[in-house]
Amino acid sequence: MLATAIIMFREVLEAALVVSIVLAAAKGVAGRGRWVSLGVLLGVAGACVVAGFAGAIATAMQGRGQQLLNAAVLLLAVAMLGWHNIWMSRHGKELAQTMRAVGHDVAVGDKPLSVLMVVVMMAVLREGSEAVLFGYGIYASGAGAGSMLAGALIGVAGGVAAGTLLYKGLLRIPTRQLFTVTGWMILLLAAGMATDAAGMLTQAGVLPAIHEGVWNSSWLLSQQSMAGRLMHILVGYTQRPSALQLIFYVATLLGIGGLMWLVNRPRPNPAGSLS
Repeated sequence: MLATAIIMFREVLEAALVVSIVLAAAKGVAGRGRWVSLGVLLGVAGACVVAGFAGAIATAMQGRGQQLLNAAVLLLAVAMLGWHNIWMSRHGKELAQTMRAVGHDVAVGDKPLSVLMVVVMMAVLREGSEAVLFGYGIYASGAGAGSMLAGALIGVAGGVAAGTLLYKGLLRIPTRQLFTVTGWMILLLAAGMATDAAGMLTQAGVLPAIHEGVWNSSWLLSQQSMAGRLMHILVGYTQRPSALQLIFYVATLLGIGGLMWLVNRPRPNPAGSLS
C-alpha cells in the first residue's frame, strides 16, 4: 500500500503542479475552467487506454516502450508550454487590461485556452501513464489489489491537496506580476521536461549518452527527497545530469526565452515617427 501511495502522490502532484500553474497563468480568462477540465478528462481517458495495454507497453520494443512513450509526451508538452509562454509574452499586457474591463468577454483569451487544454492533457496523460505502468509493476510483483487501491486513494488525495495549496498561493499574486511569475515557472517547467525527455531517449538508446554525471549534488539535495522531487518538477533539478540533459535544458531555456524576448521587445511606432 505504501509504495502505491507514494507513486500516486508523486504522479498526481506533478500533474497538479502543471494544472495549478496554467490555471493561475490564465487567471480571469473566460472559459479557462472548461478547457482545463477538458484537458484533465482527456488525459485521464488516455491513461485509461494505457492501462488497457499496460503489459504490452511496458515490454514493447525490448523494454523501451515506456521510455519512448514518456519522452514523446514530454516533448509535445514542452512545445505547447513554449507556445503558451510566447503568446502570453506578446498579449499578456493587453489581456490583463481587458480582464479588468470586461471580465468574461476576453476575446483575446480564446486562442491560448486550447493550448492550455493540450498542456494539461499531456501532463495528466504522462503522469497517469507512469502511474499505471509503475502500478502494473507493483501488481506483477504480487501486491494485493485491495491494498493497492487504498494506497492509490491516499496518494491521489495528498497530491490534489498539495496542488490546491500551490494554486491558492499563486492566486494571491497581483495580475500584472502573475504573468511574469507564471511565465518563468512555465519556462523552467518546460526546460525540466526537456531534460527528462533527453534522459528517457538516452535510456531507450535513441540518443547517445554524453558524459554521464557531469556533477553529483545528491549530498546537498537528494532527488529522492520531497524537496528534491519538488525542485525536479518545478525547475528541472537533476542530481546527476548528463551533458546531453544539460544541452536540452539550456537549449529549451534559450529557445523559448529568446522567442519570448523577440515578441515582447518594444517596436517602433510608425505614426509617432511621422509627427
